[in-house]
Amino acid sequence: MMSMESLFLAASLLLLVSVLASKASTKLGIPALLVFLAIGMLAGSEGIGNIEFDYPHAAQSVGVVALIFILFSGGFDTEWTSVRPILWQGVALSTIGVILTAVVVAWFAISILNFSFYEGLLLGSIVSSTDAAAVFSILRSKNVSLRPPLKPLLELESGSNDPMAVFLTIGFINLIMNEGASLLDILPAFALQMSLGGLAGWIMGKGIVYTINRSQLEYDGLYPVLSLSLVLLTYSLTDLLGGNGFLAIYIAGLVMGNSRFVHKASLLRFHDGLAWLMQIVMFLALGLHVFPSHLVPIMGTGLLVSLVLVLVARPIGVFLTLAFVRKFWKEKILISWVGLRGAVPIILGTFPVVAGVPQADTIFNIVFFIVITSVLLQGTSLTVVARWLGLEDPLPSTPQFSLPLTSLDSMRTDLAEIRISPSSKAVGKQIVELDIPKQAVIMMIAREKYAFIPTGRSYLQAHDKLLIFADKDSLAEMMQAVEGMDPLQVPGPRGDVV
Repeated sequence: MMSMESLFLAASLLLLVSVLASKASTKLGIPALLVFLAIGMLAGSEGIGNIEFDYPHAAQSVGVVALIFILFSGGFDTEWTSVRPILWQGVALSTIGVILTAVVVAWFAISILNFSFYEGLLLGSIVSSTDAAAVFSILRSKNVSLRPPLKPLLELESGSNDPMAVFLTIGFINLIMNEGASLLDILPAFALQMSLGGLAGWIMGKGIVYTINRSQLEYDGLYPVLSLSLVLLTYSLTDLLGGNGFLAIYIAGLVMGNSRFVHKASLLRFHDGLAWLMQIVMFLALGLHVFPSHLVPIMGTGLLVSLVLVLVARPIGVFLTLAFVRKFWKEKILISWVGLRGAVPIILGTFPVVAGVPQADTIFNIVFFIVITSVLLQGTSLTVVARWLGLEDPLPSTPQFSLPLTSLDSMRTDLAEIRISPSSKAVGKQIVELDIPKQAVIMMIAREKYAFIPTGRSYLQAHDKLLIFADKDSLAEMMQAVEGMDPLQVPGPRGDVV
């Protein structure tokens, strides 16, 4: 047994090495997740670290907690305006595409590898989800992006296909462990979990926004703690009600990311950092859990399954799912190729081990090998394929240090002053509660004999004078949204009268 001091020393060194190694991985064009896995394997019982970690229950628990915050951060960082035009395409890929991919891999495992029917479907389900974060980390390292609508489509698919993969994995484990169960038994469970998960996620997302805006905590540092507790509450309540907790988490993050609430920018940075911490901890734990010597006997099998997944299963899933989208063949080819496997398949690979499924260790080692080969094969050739198809876009240059300012590119530089009358419905409300257009900014509030720069938590009072930076259309929308406001004619910076 390690002492507490030794445990802290090992954990801190592993985290430090992982963070520093991520810098090198970016320059080399290798996804950070592969580096984290390698560090975990090197620190394991068969590596130079000689740390014994053969605890599948602990690895699974770490993976589930990490996945909760990774999915929430992914939804939080997704802009609804960018995914709305390709919503049905993304949803189709995350459901029908996942099922088709799983079925093709299952067919190969049953026909060639002599897996049983349900064991083949279990293997296909585990490797059916994709990891867009790995794709975009490689593109950023090469200073390349993807043309619209590929980027939002891949983000939406990756964020929303994990719940389907989790459901299929758990469903087929139950079918394997219960001989009297039928394949049709999982259909009612699917409808229940997905509907409850979606509804709970939307309700909890709205509830989290409302709670944060109304809490009025004395210390700003408590808001991340509040959001963290509400995220865990969303998952646990949804799971207890019989819904899909992972779907609820993603939708709650999506609702929050596209709502107005106090400390939004700081909470976004907090959850982004937390997601990175969870990824590092998760991959280190899974890397420690893997025995490299166990991968050698299944290298041939793992390579065959990887090739079938990359060259057959994924393209079939993409092309059949998006068959209704015409004049999109180049994009379909690229979407098929960038279906990298990442964190979720490895986490799901621990589920059969914990459940005691026959061939569970073989399935886990095959999945681990598939993830490594997928990242190496597809990751290293991603920019070449994107360039060959003519679908690459150079990333815009950004300053090394930047502030999260509101984009005002589409606004005319007009200033206006609005006075709140006593009859205005804005009296007594916080700014975050008002339906203010995104292209309008309240720069200052003058109240009696003093003025101050407002925040989202600032309450408005009768006779307040608001200095607004907006174009005429946004100003009109704001005045219409807040009844009883009286406009004052104030010259804008160009001499215009608003």
